Amino acid sequence: MNGDALKRRVEIGILYSRSGNYALVSQACRAGALAGITAVNADPDGQIERYAQGCQDILANSSARHIIGAVTSWSRKEVIPVLEKAGGTLWYACPYEGFEANEHVVYLHACPNQHLVPLLGHVVPRFGANGFLLGSNYIWGWETNRVARDLIADGGGKVLGERYLPLGEADVSRLVAEIEATRPNFVLNNLIGPSSYAFLAAYAELGRRDAYFASSNCPVLSCNLTECELPAIGAAGEGHLSVGPYFHAAGADAPVSSLEASANACVRVLAEILAREPEARWTDLPRAVAGRTFATPLGEIAIDPQTQHATLPVEIGRIDRGRFEIVSRAQAVAPDPYLSRYNRAEIFGRPRLKVVS
Repeated sequence: MNGDALKRRVEIGILYSRSGNYALVSQACRAGALAGITAVNADPDGQIERYAQGCQDILANSSARHIIGAVTSWSRKEVIPVLEKAGGTLWYACPYEGFEANEHVVYLHACPNQHLVPLLGHVVPRFGANGFLLGSNYIWGWETNRVARDLIADGGGKVLGERYLPLGEADVSRLVAEIEATRPNFVLNNLIGPSSYAFLAAYAELGRRDAYFASSNCPVLSCNLTECELPAIGAAGEGHLSVGPYFHAAGADAPVSSLEASANACVRVLAEILAREPEARWTDLPRAVAGRTFATPLGEIAIDPQTQHATLPVEIGRIDRGRFEIVSRAQAVAPDPYLSRYNRAEIFGRPRLKVVS
């Protein structure tokens, strides 16, 4: 990475898969990072066990001390011990389940108070509070659904079912049958990749058989669905809801998903820090970001020096003819990765006295 601002060459690492269960997500993040590098200058095959080795190789065999990469929380947690040992920093560009703040990681996508909390706050008054929870059988699904259980109870609802599939599993028939039998008000989908695509296709078929499950009556909610996966979902996604810091505006010459925008932002923020402090490392980051804002494709963002999470917009989008129509937007939501400032009354209003099952 070089240019007029730096007047020197700086090596950074990019650590994304090119294949595997979350290939489309990884490719979007990689594209955003490369676009960010191009603007400033104006792969492990999806196998989790290779991320730590890839990170170690970058830190040991180059001058890079900053790595933009990892998609899943599993892969992020695999590389953190390597970063701690070598003194590196991971710039993380994907939504995650929260309850983490590591001094070797900068989190530039949404945590729960910037995705799940506002999403359920939007949905419960409009559709009802009873939910069915789905997830791929790893950290993202487990922990996001754990938080969702508490939020649903706070909203006066019940969890009518909670089911998990192995990564890559596409047999969703049992899930759909249980949803049909329990008739929730919404489905929270924390499946990833092929599992998610198969579920949405089967759920669309259920909606055609029974209008109760049309997206206008019982929507599927996602905290990690972006434009990069819409082609794989096709018409099955119509009317369902997702949340993130950014959705692409039709006709705009800008990143086409929040993943690309966030990875691009990682490069731009890092470049701006290094332009001022060429030798900045992980120990310097809290001071380098304190009291500053950064111009990024996500808009003007700030980074909390204590948790190294970003203040971000929160947008809720409904899929409409292959793109997201924004139905709700908050301009700047400060990060609260541990939900220490969560207030049930602010999200759901007064407690409900009766649960209708």
